[in-house]
Amino acid sequence: MPDDQFYRVTKKPPIAWVHLNRPEKKNAMNPPAWREAPAIFEALDQDPAIRVVILAAEGPCFSVGIDLVEMAGALPEIMEKEQMGGVKLRLLKKIAALQETMTCIERCRKPVIAAIHGYCIGAGLDMVTACDIRLCSRDAVFSLKEAAVGFVADVGVLQRIPLIVGQGIARELAYTAKTIDAARAREILLVNDILDDHTALMAAAEAMAREIAANAPLAVEATKDVLNFGVGKSVDDGLRYVASMSTNIVPSKDLMEAFTAFMEKRPPKFTGE
Repeated sequence: MPDDQFYRVTKKPPIAWVHLNRPEKKNAMNPPAWREAPAIFEALDQDPAIRVVILAAEGPCFSVGIDLVEMAGALPEIMEKEQMGGVKLRLLKKIAALQETMTCIERCRKPVIAAIHGYCIGAGLDMVTACDIRLCSRDAVFSLKEAAVGFVADVGVLQRIPLIVGQGIARELAYTAKTIDAARAREILLVNDILDDHTALMAAAEAMAREIAANAPLAVEATKDVLNFGVGKSVDDGLRYVASMSTNIVPSKDLMEAFTAFMEKRPPKFTGE
């Protein structure tokens, strides 16, 4: 969005880049960071020219997490001396809005690739666990930091990271608030791959995005939908859902194009219809 203060969005169809763009503060997440994300990802979700999103960051690192000083002003309820019901209810609503900053990435129908360099701490880690795929440069470091600063991680990482690394590792990271390097992140499957430097990282993210974008958009978007639905569901529930999804998108012009391209021995040209 042109008026965004924290993010910079660049579209080069079929790919869009969303950059955290507060490099002078190491992309610490201030109120605009939390406020602006839902509209950005909703717009990308609705843009038929965009098939994949790359989430990256300007400056020395991905993000050092929440900007505690600026966010204290946005959450005065925390410091209220009289912690009565009305104060608690207002805080509850504000936390729900903060959660939406991460959930909007997961809900976006387009696959989102996180390209991570340098620090990815606290809210930064929250954000990348809402993405579909994570790549990092060799200098990346990660920390589920919230316990070290006195609060529970409440915007999604505790729900998402166990699905990525498993319960035991997730609990170790959450309870200890330890920092891990890129090699350990790859070992526990937090990231899919490690690249030598920032240049290689961005090139790899774009190459993967183009590989995804070359496939049928309807099929890719439906696959993300099915995978998201399956979290916490039984296999039978997932099978019923995917059967319905498959019925809804077949046949399609993309399916016919795939058959035609195969017969004509050429790459398919998918339109998303």
